[in-house]
Amino acid sequence: MTPQQIQLRAMANAGTLSDLRWPDFSNIKPQVLSFYDAGNYQPAWTVSGKPIPQAAAMIAEFKNASDEGLNPEDYDAARWDARMAKVQSSSPPPSPDELDDFDLAMTVSAMRLVSDLHDGRVDPRILKIGLDSNAAHFDLPAAIRTLILPSANMDAAIQSVEPPYAGYKRAEGALATYLKMAAAGDTKPLAVPDKSIHPGNQYPAIADLAARLKQLGDLPADTDIPATQTQYKGPIVDGVKHFQDRLGLEPDGILGKGTVTELNRPLSYRVEQLQLTLERYRWIPTSFPDPPILINIPEFMLRTMRKQPAPFLKMRVIVGKAYGKQTPVFADYMKWVIFHPYWDVPPSILHGEIVGKISRNRDYVADNDFEVVDDSDNVVTDDSISDDVLQGLRSGRYRVRQKPGDKNALGPIKFIFPNDYDVYLHGTPAQSLFSHARRDFSHGCIRVENPEALADWVLRDQPGWDPNRIKETLAGDETVRVNLTKPIPVLILYSTAVVEPDGEVKFFDDIYGYDKRLKELLATGYPPKG
Repeated sequence: MTPQQIQLRAMANAGTLSDLRWPDFSNIKPQVLSFYDAGNYQPAWTVSGKPIPQAAAMIAEFKNASDEGLNPEDYDAARWDARMAKVQSSSPPPSPDELDDFDLAMTVSAMRLVSDLHDGRVDPRILKIGLDSNAAHFDLPAAIRTLILPSANMDAAIQSVEPPYAGYKRAEGALATYLKMAAAGDTKPLAVPDKSIHPGNQYPAIADLAARLKQLGDLPADTDIPATQTQYKGPIVDGVKHFQDRLGLEPDGILGKGTVTELNRPLSYRVEQLQLTLERYRWIPTSFPDPPILINIPEFMLRTMRKQPAPFLKMRVIVGKAYGKQTPVFADYMKWVIFHPYWDVPPSILHGEIVGKISRNRDYVADNDFEVVDDSDNVVTDDSISDDVLQGLRSGRYRVRQKPGDKNALGPIKFIFPNDYDVYLHGTPAQSLFSHARRDFSHGCIRVENPEALADWVLRDQPGWDPNRIKETLAGDETVRVNLTKPIPVLILYSTAVVEPDGEVKFFDDIYGYDKRLKELLATGYPPKG
């Protein structure tokens, strides 16, 4: 081994390089050592003391990392021109130490970029999210040596390590648009009205409102709004309604404080939302197939994948309350469907809510189609509650479940994907709640607006379960469990930015504060510390 090889091995083994913006690379030191060990500690990014073409191509990727929602300076973007000038110099030529510095800096930066694109910067487990990091299943040294180093098309090589989801690509495209918009600057902030402005009312800032709506794409750029107009009417109301719909607000065209506040959000805020969306896409397990069923919590929406050989399905959902009852983020497989289910009341709801209601009204169980059962599911009573039974409920000797029927909190169908959170999809008799723009009303499970349509979709390939049989089963009153012959992937996401297939960009409120927490983690340095 030459003195240069020995020096490069010692530098890699140190786990730190002072020339880097983030000198400590100990978190990827094993991968760095594995990478160089495979090449016998020969420099990887230079040949005969000169940078290989892939080095320049990779440096261009470092500089353009913002296109993927990353910070170019995490990969030393501003320092590479000087480094390249030094190693390309012939008078004087670079020293062996300078070549080693360049090579190690290239390797560490390349590993950081590729890892961040494939796995994300933040391990989702730090945020107590039920998704495993992809890093454990990704051979980073091999990716650099066999994919990046020999690449004649670095853009294609980089794209191959990014999430393979169409929604990710659409979000990247939207980010590029919003970065340009943000660079051009925001329009003048709108005056927040003392009282809500209804269509037909006077609003002195009509010109400013029109300018903002045009900038955001909610009002066609060629729409003629007279400069002297002060009445809130016509196309500008339609533009506000379009904006409200994109923001998950009630599209009523009323200019209230909430709508104006969202209109005044700086474009940099929308850029951040898209950046965080891209980060979360990188957490989706690469071993997880294209998930046919997706639930996006802040959007309060369920979708099925368009690529599947089945009708596309989209419906409103109700998710867990923002305070203490949040729906968790995780991935799993749906394994069975139950028609006319019983609702086994969870202990937290039983002791936190129902026992108190029974104490105040001994007929509460009978009035709401509940029944008291023991540990063997034997019915103790479904009538007026005695002192002895009430004590049994308080002590945990008895449980409460709700019978199938019109009053059942789970509605006519529930969809089970066994998980540690005891979360599942189900219907609900409280259909009026779906008319709300913000729908975080549950105790953590996910209520679906149209369970019959979801059952049609879920059971479309299940032998013997065509739509007619589903209708017949729903028309009866027997509890029926259908075990799926092929489990269906379910992915529960949290994304405050969504780009529809037609390119329309939608933004949603950070109802659980997860964006705020993720931004705080990303601001702690590199790599983010949990």
